Amino acid sequence: MEKVMIGMSGGVDSSVAAYLLQKDGFDVYGVTMKLFNNDDIDVLPDKACCSLEDAEDAKAVCGRLGIRHYMLNMTEDFRQEVIERFVSAYENGETPNPCIDCNRYIKFRSMLRRALELEMDYVATGHYARIEKQGDRYLLKKAVDLSKDQSYVLYSLTQEQLKMTKFPLGEYTKPQVREIALKQGFVNAEKHESQDICFVPDGDYFSFIEKHTGKSYAHGDFVDMNGNRLGEHKGIIRYTVGQRKGLGLALPASMYVVEKDLKNNRVILGFNGDLMQKEVSVKDITLSACDGLDGAQRFSAKIRYNQVEQPATVTQTDESHLKIVFDEPQRAVTKGQAAVIYDGDTVIGGGTIE
Repeated sequence: MEKVMIGMSGGVDSSVAAYLLQKDGFDVYGVTMKLFNNDDIDVLPDKACCSLEDAEDAKAVCGRLGIRHYMLNMTEDFRQEVIERFVSAYENGETPNPCIDCNRYIKFRSMLRRALELEMDYVATGHYARIEKQGDRYLLKKAVDLSKDQSYVLYSLTQEQLKMTKFPLGEYTKPQVREIALKQGFVNAEKHESQDICFVPDGDYFSFIEKHTGKSYAHGDFVDMNGNRLGEHKGIIRYTVGQRKGLGLALPASMYVVEKDLKNNRVILGFNGDLMQKEVSVKDITLSACDGLDGAQRFSAKIRYNQVEQPATVTQTDESHLKIVFDEPQRAVTKGQAAVIYDGDTVIGGGTIE
């Protein structure tokens, strides 16, 4: 019987994924990863993710299924690979996506490494995505339930990782998953889903970064596209491209953050039209559906999680970079976010916007 290690957060998705794997005949081992100490990040009890209650829910589901449950201490890996990258990105004028880093470095590197040490055949998660084998290549594909599709945050998976990964929920809709959980009597069948970053549950990134680094971030100038001073900002890491609310300015018309000038500690504001651009440069790329792109090719691409992908011409400029030229200008292209390329429902690859 093939063995699979499934990451169990205590939520309904990973619980049902574990059930489906067991139903398919796998020898299932549930693991809950301890990612941080709640006291270290001022987690609010009613918003906590990866809490003791979550671990107990995962353990209860494993008990109901008759499978083993383990805790894995990933706090140091998570601090280095997710939290430190998150802070560094903001300090360098980028807007990070820590869920992508968590998938890349924790779930499908650290957890996979542990699984191999324990002679497991696969790892699994409760992500909504699919993996299909075509010839010798494994393809990452969108979930059947497009409203829950998570292929965007999984684009960095390599061929070796895809080969060893199972996504049991890829063919299911969220209502179907809830129904299965209710029928199985899982304690978390109707559990609320967190929409926040797990280590910043109150959404106050600025306060988290200040506490984590022990730094104070200097105030500076808001300026318009011509360099005219409009007021004072309260620390450049507070702002992200496309932001309109929370600027604290009395302006005659709505203005948005268009750019962050780190060298001069300035936040540049403009109007909606100033946020539009067609060409996007992408670094640190992973191409999972092919070994490389030969010349300019037609695909679709998206530059944020909730966006519908848009038609574009994509060119690989070197081993680690892409150039994406969209047919129509895109709004608020943001450094640090991921650009992910699709051919229909297949993920070609992606990288970080620079």
